[in-house]
Amino acid sequence: MGRHKVFLDKLSRSFQVRNLLLRQAMAECLGTLILVMFGCGSVAQLVLSGGSHGMFLTVNFAFGFAATLGILVCGQVSGGHLNPAVTFALCLLGRERWRKFPMYFLFQTIGAFFGSAIIFAMYYDALWDHPGSFNVTGPNATAGIFATYPANHLTIVNGFFDQLIGTAALIVCILAIVDPYNNPIPQGLEAFTVGFVVLVIGLSMGFNSGYAVNPARDLGPRLFTAMAGWGSEVFTVRNGWFLVPIFAPFLGTIIGVIIYQLMVGFHVEGEARDKKSRAQENVRLTNVTANDNSKEATKEVH
Repeated sequence: MGRHKVFLDKLSRSFQVRNLLLRQAMAECLGTLILVMFGCGSVAQLVLSGGSHGMFLTVNFAFGFAATLGILVCGQVSGGHLNPAVTFALCLLGRERWRKFPMYFLFQTIGAFFGSAIIFAMYYDALWDHPGSFNVTGPNATAGIFATYPANHLTIVNGFFDQLIGTAALIVCILAIVDPYNNPIPQGLEAFTVGFVVLVIGLSMGFNSGYAVNPARDLGPRLFTAMAGWGSEVFTVRNGWFLVPIFAPFLGTIIGVIIYQLMVGFHVEGEARDKKSRAQENVRLTNVTANDNSKEATKEVH
């Protein structure tokens, strides 16, 4: 038993990554993998079963709970962003260093890539058994299992607006959840509330294009499908749609940060700052009074 423990200790030391940023990025990779694996898995069941093993509601619940589980896995190490838009928002507010943004974005994309690869391997036989196994468009399209694509009614402009609004809503809600001055969420429940936000966005904004609102979650699986058999059409379909879920969320993030700070953030922070200033002023006045009383007592003694 003792030798086994020593061996495990040596193994742990051998694999320990001492660079903090790399550890955090690796945690983000795993968390995003879990998000995409469970989320895309629910879509795969829906599409490949012809609707017998899933529906729109189950997909949204799966993505909501997948976000919760992903944050629970990596939250204590990296903060559980799972989304470069969230990292971008926190960098804009000065709560995270900018050097984290490209590193997190890269590893979140890698995690999403491998999350979709796992689902591809799991449902490989079912995929081949499905009519139009590797179609990107049409009634039998399967590319949408992994990445987001616009509905037939959706234009590029409307799709851009869709992703912008969805991401802004996501960022406003997440900033409210992580804001220490605005009714902070009880410790341990942050992941569940973020998952609830993802669920609500999916239920209310998922019709147009599948509510990616996450550049890594869309880009990683799209890269995988391009390599796995769907080809370059995943990047060219609908006049280069793939650029919308990559760039629109960052603009939506900026709008979400501005809205939250102007409507809530600056005010609750200012109120907390004023309370702190008043408390410090009271401490100073107390000290001055105590000193004056001490001097009076000293005079009476003399």
